[in-house]
Amino acid sequence: MAGHHHPADEAALSTAVSESALQKAEEYIEQEEGAANRLRGGLAAFVTLAAIAMSVFHLYTAYAIVPTQTLRPVHVAFVLFLCFLVFPVAPRFRHRVMWWDWIAALLAVAAAWYLIQGGDDITDRNTAPLPLDIAFGIALIVLVLEAMRRTAGWIMPVICMAFLAYALAGPMLPPPWTHKGYEVGRLVGVMYMTLEGIFGAAVDVSSSLIILFTIFGAFLQHSGAGKFYIDFSFSAMGGKPTGAGRTVVLASFLLGGPSGSGVATTVTLGSVAYPMLAKVGYERNAAGGLLAAGGLGAIISPPVLGAAAFLIAEFLKISYLDVLLMAVIPTLLFYFALFLMVEIDARKYGMGDTVFEKVDTVWNLTRRYWFHFLSLVSIVFFMLWGFSPVLSVFWATVVSFATSFLRADTSLLPRDTFRGGNVWRKLAGSPLVKAMEGGSIGVLNVAATCAGAGLIVGVVTLTGLGLKFSSIVIDYAGGSLLLTAVFTALVVWVVGLAVPVTASYIICAVIAAPALTKLGVPDFAAHMFIFYYAVLSEVSPPTALSPFAAAAITGGDPYKTTLQCWKYTVPAFLVPFVFVLDPSGQGLLLMGSAKALAGANWWSIAEVTVTCALGVAALAAGFQGWALRRTSRLERTLLIVAGFLLAYPAWLADLAGLALVVAVVAMQLLRPQPQPA
Repeated sequence: MAGHHHPADEAALSTAVSESALQKAEEYIEQEEGAANRLRGGLAAFVTLAAIAMSVFHLYTAYAIVPTQTLRPVHVAFVLFLCFLVFPVAPRFRHRVMWWDWIAALLAVAAAWYLIQGGDDITDRNTAPLPLDIAFGIALIVLVLEAMRRTAGWIMPVICMAFLAYALAGPMLPPPWTHKGYEVGRLVGVMYMTLEGIFGAAVDVSSSLIILFTIFGAFLQHSGAGKFYIDFSFSAMGGKPTGAGRTVVLASFLLGGPSGSGVATTVTLGSVAYPMLAKVGYERNAAGGLLAAGGLGAIISPPVLGAAAFLIAEFLKISYLDVLLMAVIPTLLFYFALFLMVEIDARKYGMGDTVFEKVDTVWNLTRRYWFHFLSLVSIVFFMLWGFSPVLSVFWATVVSFATSFLRADTSLLPRDTFRGGNVWRKLAGSPLVKAMEGGSIGVLNVAATCAGAGLIVGVVTLTGLGLKFSSIVIDYAGGSLLLTAVFTALVVWVVGLAVPVTASYIICAVIAAPALTKLGVPDFAAHMFIFYYAVLSEVSPPTALSPFAAAAITGGDPYKTTLQCWKYTVPAFLVPFVFVLDPSGQGLLLMGSAKALAGANWWSIAEVTVTCALGVAALAAGFQGWALRRTSRLERTLLIVAGFLLAYPAWLADLAGLALVVAVVAMQLLRPQPQPA
């Protein structure tokens, strides 16, 4: 790519990403979110109305008080109803709704209605359910499995069925897996008639928080906030040789904040930023890797942190603000690693200055569209003010709706809606309607997964599998914390290969977290550890959706792109080990809560953060093969070893790591400079 550019090449590069590439990338989003029907006419209008009804219902429940026993079943009913109309049973039935879809959709509503009208009587008789209870319960479990299959493929339903089989077949299993076993009625009773199974913590979070965040994200999307974030990053960072890479890093942070979905961020950003990366001289796979790494940052960066973060708050019974607080330093370290990698890239590939057409100056953009930053900050602001997370998102959505009217080109209702005739036609085409519909359609795949994860959590609590599993892991590790942490990371990684981030976090939080807490790791550190490794599964084959989507856009090789993405993100994945292996490492999580932080030793927090940052830097240099200038084999090895040593939170290891880094820098300075020809 380097060398002399011909004007023709320039023209070809500067054109936008081709249609076919974007379509391929869309397919990866589909793989994550299911292949949807594109319906026409009356049916389409009906689905839109149902989706808007769902959004309205959830906005209403955010503000008014609706009892949980009603909210969760209604949420699941809406989700299943829409899933069966929006996602076809098989690709060949796409774009039309068959009679069985209607039966399934109505059955889901019936099962929820039966549960709600039965009231407390149903919950009270969950240990001895009636035949009708069992019939509806089995129907609902089957519908949840089918909805998951339609939105996310076979893997998750199969895992759920394996867990259900485990609950039924307890006495027949070899020790240490044996348990007393539960017959179908008892199992259905727990799964359907209590708040421990399908309607457990995961659905609680999905019905109260996740859906409000997808609605909020849709509001931002349709008022043009996403476009503004990208334009802003271009104007702020463009012009220097590292400008292209920096732009991607900054834009991914701004975009990922509200969306919390890795693949979506990667695609939105890639379609705009790839031509620019190619122009500067990034090779296809490296560009894809950088884009995917940026998308990954979206899942771990506050204020939204992906759906799993709300689950952390729910599982640990702590406030969502504390989860944000814990994510601050790891996120900074992640982006620090990315920025370093980008700086090294510029020197390594000898990138020249490239001037991008700026959309406008930073000042003009900010003056016109400043209110888009407001919607980003407003969530955290409302939380600090003492609103619950649910209300904070509700009001942030209101803020973004209200501020969108400040300019004609961003307003969610065109200004002439109520002037002149056919108001309904104008309303139907307005961004507001699209945002209300998009909010509910966007939550379907996560919500279906949450309902399915409820089945797994139900089995684990019923059979005590979590404790059994952890004692097995600890026995294998011989009681060593380091090995237990490594095994836990592997378990999370393997589970994450198959299922989406949210699901793998839920499964591992109930199965693998007890192993770490038994060995004295505080629960918040254990859960954050699992969360980060669940996120890592977004970029590990065979289901590395973000890198695959990036490769589709850049036209690179999916597997090479995945490896490049690993190169960009690897330093960030040492961080979790730091806060699990040693009490001082918890400084990276800012002690886990605002209360504990107040009495904390700031010096030790600073110390841990600095050594960790150094370790990240050493690893970045080692993996890129470039420190002050190109490194030799020996220097690379030393740097990588130094990185691991610095990440291990004992002061001896830190000193050794520091010594190695100093040695490498000295070697590089003393090496004779090659004479410029």
